[in-house]
Amino acid sequence: MSTPAFQAREERANSWRARNQVRTHGNRAFGVLLFSLLTLVAVAYTVHYIRNFVLAEGWSTVPVTLVALLSALLPLLVVAMAWRAVSWSSQAGKVSDIYLGRELGSKSSDTSWKALAYATALLIISASAWFLVVNDAAVSRTFFDMELIVSSSGTILKAFGTNVFIFFVAGILILVWALVVAIARTLPGEAGKPIRTIAIIYADLFRGLPAIITIYLIGFGLPLTGLPFLSDLSSNAYAIIALTLTYGAYTSEVYRAGIESIHPSQIAAARSLGLSYFKTMRYVIVPQAIRGIIPPLMNNCISLQKDTALVAIIGTIDAFNQSKIIASNNFNLSAVTTVAILFILITIPQARFVDRLIDRDRRKMRSGM
Repeated sequence: MSTPAFQAREERANSWRARNQVRTHGNRAFGVLLFSLLTLVAVAYTVHYIRNFVLAEGWSTVPVTLVALLSALLPLLVVAMAWRAVSWSSQAGKVSDIYLGRELGSKSSDTSWKALAYATALLIISASAWFLVVNDAAVSRTFFDMELIVSSSGTILKAFGTNVFIFFVAGILILVWALVVAIARTLPGEAGKPIRTIAIIYADLFRGLPAIITIYLIGFGLPLTGLPFLSDLSSNAYAIIALTLTYGAYTSEVYRAGIESIHPSQIAAARSLGLSYFKTMRYVIVPQAIRGIIPPLMNNCISLQKDTALVAIIGTIDAFNQSKIIASNNFNLSAVTTVAILFILITIPQARFVDRLIDRDRRKMRSGM
C-alpha cells in the first residue's frame, strides 16, 4: 500500500513529465505541408496560363519559358521547407534525448511558420498576376501599356520637374514659416496671449481645411481680387502659397511638440545666464528640439511631395496634368501609371531614410538607459 509521501512524489513526477514532454508540432508541420502543396498547384497553373497568354501575344518562347520555370521553382522550395519541418517533427517524437527532441520540435515549428508565410506570399502574388491577365489582360492593357509608357515618359519627366520645383520651394518656406508659428504659439506670459491666440486660430483653420480646397481657393480666388502683385502671380506661385499655408499648420505643431519636449529647466538655466527669451529659443531650445523632430518633419516632407499633384486642379501643368492630357488622347491610363511610379521612386528612399533616423534614435535611447 502506497504511503501519502510516495503518492505525492508520483504526482510531482507526473506533473514534471507533463510539463517537460517533447512537443513535436507534427500536426502543424503536416498541415503546412498540405497547404504548400496546394500553393504549388495554384502557382504552377497560374504560371502555365500566363506563359500561354504571353506566347500568344508574340513574345519569344525561350526567355518566357525560362522565366516560367524559374517561377515554378519558388513553390517547390516552399514545399521542400515544409517537408523538412515534417521530417524534424517526426525525428523529435522518436529520439530518447528530451533536449534534442525539444530542439528538433522547435526547428519544426519555426520552419513550419516560415513555409506558411512564404506560401501565403506566393498565393498573393499569384492572385495579383491573375488580376493582371484576366479578361484578355484588360487591367494590364489599361494601366501598363509599355509602348505608351515609354513614348510618354520624356514629356512626363519634364512636367515632373514642376512638381519637384514646387516641393523644394514650398518645403523651405514651410520649415521657416512653421517655426515662426510654433514660437508664436509658445510665447510666455500675458503679453504673448494675443499672438498665441492668432497662432492657434491659424493652425486650427488650415489643419481643418483639406489641402485641395485651400489650393482651389487661393489659385482661383486671388486672381479675382485684383490686388497688386498677388493677382498677377503664376499658378506655381499660388500652389506654393497654398501648400505653405496648409503644411505650415501641420509642421508648426511638430515644432511645438519638439519645443515643449525640452525640460523647462533648460529655459530657466539660459535665462539665469542673462539670455533673452528669443536668444534662449535660438541658441538653447530650438536646436535641441529640432534634433528630436527630424523623423516627423521628414514624414511631412513625404506627404508634401505627394500632395504637389493636387496643384493640377488650378491648371498647373505638372506631371499629373500632363499625364491626364496623354491619357485622354490615347484612351489609356498608362501615362498616369508613369506618374505614380515617379512619385513612388522619390518617396521610397525618403521613407527608408526616416526609418533609419527612427532606428538611430531608438538605439541612442536604449544605450542611454
